[in-house]
Amino acid sequence: MLFPSAPSAEVERLRGLLTRRGRMVIIAHYNPDGDAMGSSLGLVHVLRRAGFDAQVVMPNTPPVDLHWMPGFAEVLCADRHKEASLAAIASCDLLFCLDFNRPDRVGVLEDALRAAPVKVLIDHHRDPDTFAQATFSDTTACATAQMVFDIVSALGLSEHIDVDAATCLYTGLMTDSGSFRFPSTTPHTLHVAAELLARGARPDRIHEAIMDNSTGDRLRLLGFSLHERMELLPELRTALFVLSKADMDRFNFQPGDTEGLVNYGLSIRGYRLSAFIAERPDVVKLSLRSKGRLPVNEFLAAHFGGGGHANAAGGNSTAALSEVVATFKRELPAFLCLYPA
Repeated sequence: MLFPSAPSAEVERLRGLLTRRGRMVIIAHYNPDGDAMGSSLGLVHVLRRAGFDAQVVMPNTPPVDLHWMPGFAEVLCADRHKEASLAAIASCDLLFCLDFNRPDRVGVLEDALRAAPVKVLIDHHRDPDTFAQATFSDTTACATAQMVFDIVSALGLSEHIDVDAATCLYTGLMTDSGSFRFPSTTPHTLHVAAELLARGARPDRIHEAIMDNSTGDRLRLLGFSLHERMELLPELRTALFVLSKADMDRFNFQPGDTEGLVNYGLSIRGYRLSAFIAERPDVVKLSLRSKGRLPVNEFLAAHFGGGGHANAAGGNSTAALSEVVATFKRELPAFLCLYPA
């Protein structure tokens, strides 16, 4: 089995860093999703079984539907334990940076990240910054969890992928591939998934833990969003969802409650773009999804300081919600003309 995310030169560089032992910390991006948590927890399980001292630190607490993951109880989240989180990074000898391409993606941990003496980047987003001593960048990988599997295997540590590590890595694969339906799903993705199943991952239980974990308020918010806050732009083949802070407060919004909402727009026959714009206390967040060769990451990078993957990207703005929506509608037609269907 080949490991496309693990070029030999970087593997040997990382192998050299690992021989120094010492304390290791793993961090991922702000608002960690299934891949951020899955790749981080999968890696920490492997490192610990291999005899390393390793700790996962997150910029903030992930959504509740990820709290079931093996090892989550030991994760330090900076929004709850800021001083301990910063101290862990400050005292580490090797810092793994997973599922983000720029230091500013880790929120309050950015300064600590920059100060860490030795860093390893493992990420599948475009245009990674050059801030690490070893960089694994593979934009063809469907998930950072897939990259972690490749790297661990290339290092000769695959024997340490136990059921807990396999469960976490499979979670990353499943969530970032859209349950293996996105174009980034390759034969290698499915080979990796099969290896993780052979090591004990249970797809039925993982899917249930993430997908069947809604509250009544979350479902009511979904229904409200589809019925009251979905605007169809048929001439642009675009669906737009806009939620104000008042809308979300009405349904007792919790982090993760709008996860997946943006994907509903792409289920409309003939539509190729779906956008979700949400007003948060201090920022307006944008999430875009597209079909085919429509690089929504470029649109967000140009107008909303965002980025991500070609068909799935996010951005933000400090402007008022109404202004963000107006800018989105004003700039979108010209962008779509550059990429005719």
